[in-house]
Amino acid sequence: MTATQQPSTKQDILQHLLKRGQATAHDLAETLQISPQAVRRHLKDLEEEGLILHQTASTGMGRPNHLYTLSPAGRDRFPDRYDEFAVSLLDTLAETIGQEQMGTILRKQWERKALEYRDRLGSGTIQERVNRLVELRREEGYMAEYLVEDTHPDLYILTEYNCAISHIAETFPSVCGHELEMFGVALPDCIVERTHWQVDGEHRCGYLIQPKQRD
Repeated sequence: MTATQQPSTKQDILQHLLKRGQATAHDLAETLQISPQAVRRHLKDLEEEGLILHQTASTGMGRPNHLYTLSPAGRDRFPDRYDEFAVSLLDTLAETIGQEQMGTILRKQWERKALEYRDRLGSGTIQERVNRLVELRREEGYMAEYLVEDTHPDLYILTEYNCAISHIAETFPSVCGHELEMFGVALPDCIVERTHWQVDGEHRCGYLIQPKQRD
């Protein structure tokens, strides 16, 4: 394997771990369609660089598996935060005007963003608008995708594997709740439910989107 291929393969490994949360060397070899030996070399390098971690999982008889996950430094390789100045500015604003008024300002911001999204999504089918929403989120630094539920083609699963406002969410957790409301306003003919949440320790945020029942 040439030197020009290695960074790409390592990036593919990091992206897979970001999306799946954890994986074995065998899983990665099958997904990336390269040999287990090559995967293990990349994993060794990534671990030495501090970008991944591993834990041993017993599988009963035979050799135990290593489960690999991203380290905090590995997650930092993906867009997941605003400038620290923005967080500091919000802290100062909260100290100046108080938490209650700060909450009102954050709500107004997300209401404004929701209306902007709704305008930019247009009036196509639900799938067209969900696809456009994913595109907008990617432009903002989210690693986002959506899937159509196999057994229910009118159900859509929107997944975001990183948080572009993670530092803000840590200080002002209400913004996560506003994000759910924002998607609901942007897709007014749909019910939007949260299925996964990074704040609860999961490795992704997920939303189930389905059309509202007509009377």
